[in-house]
Amino acid sequence: AEQNDLQFAVPGGLIGVGTKVDPTLTRADRLVGQVLGLKDQLPDVFTEIEISYYLLRRLLGVKTQEGTKQAKVQKLTKGELLMVNIGSTSSGGKVVKVLEGPRGEPIARITLTQPVCTQENEKIALSRRVDKHWRLIGWGEIRKGNKIEMNQSFKVTVISESNEIA
Repeated sequence: AEQNDLQFAVPGGLIGVGTKVDPTLTRADRLVGQVLGLKDQLPDVFTEIEISYYLLRRLLGVKTQEGTKQAKVQKLTKGELLMVNIGSTSSGGKVVKVLEGPRGEPIARITLTQPVCTQENEKIALSRRVDKHWRLIGWGEIRKGNKIEMNQSFKVTVISESNEIA
């Protein structure tokens, strides 16, 4: 497998990438959801997103007393903490603003706890903390957001096996 060149990768496919990254950064699935690509060929990195969203009518997977209906999903509120899933990335998010779009659709502005590499019109899932568990409450689409400029160059220091800095 190491001798074969990879022509292309498909969504859902599994590929291995050899790097010289310190193994402590890659242990315990710390890189799950991270995006790898060539410079200037990746989507933008967002710290805050504006989404149009749709909430479920009732919570899924929550036990209720016999004979009672499942709990209704409440509207988003300013200051609320959510789990935002974008692709394979999970990030916490704080609702900064809730408003109504030009066509009457609900819109929310969410500040992410960690930057996410994504693009506009990407589908997202929204979850809320219910009884110490994250429960799906709705889904949405990224309309726009605050982007981080990635034109910085980073200095990489390589330490060889003999502990000399190269």
